[in-house]
Amino acid sequence: MTAEFPHKPLPSSKAAPGTGLQQVTDEEPRVTLASSALCVLTDFRRVPVATIGPDATLGQATEQMIARGVRLLIVVDDARRVRGLITARDTQGERPIQMVNERGLRHEDLRVRDLMAPLEDVDLLDMQRVMQADVGDIIATLKDWGRQHALVGQTDPATGETHIRGMFSATQIGRQLGVSVQTFDVARTFAEIQAALSKAY
Repeated sequence: MTAEFPHKPLPSSKAAPGTGLQQVTDEEPRVTLASSALCVLTDFRRVPVATIGPDATLGQATEQMIARGVRLLIVVDDARRVRGLITARDTQGERPIQMVNERGLRHEDLRVRDLMAPLEDVDLLDMQRVMQADVGDIIATLKDWGRQHALVGQTDPATGETHIRGMFSATQIGRQLGVSVQTFDVARTFAEIQAALSKAY
């Protein structure tokens, strides 16, 4: 092999008699606390990100979440620049009611921009660190933040620009770990999570 092409062919073996064919399966690989964090990452390179504009109503945001089966939307402007994020807790929790009472508005007058977390307040995990982390590290992060979601950023070395590469969801992690979504809580201790996992397996 030359220095210009340092790759080499892989070794092979002859197919043995009786070799079968892999059947299609819906089973996902078993995920544990020690699994790579990438196993539970919603990677926006593979899954289209759910977005909404800042001028959309809260009702439209809720409809979009239901249609996409998510509880968080990335807020983008007409040029697809990220302006913030909004969660189901923002649209359906106490904050809209408080804002209606404080401002003397109607609920239908509220817009996504009124309740979203602005970009400057959004915490991003670095993709390089995520690649070295395991599922337990992500749970610890969500627990420390007291949040249901964590966004992952990746910086383009050529331009220096940061893009949101993906997202972690406590609900998704709970589903992949086999812990009931209803009882999965990021505020739980690791001992409680491990106890739930031991029952599941």
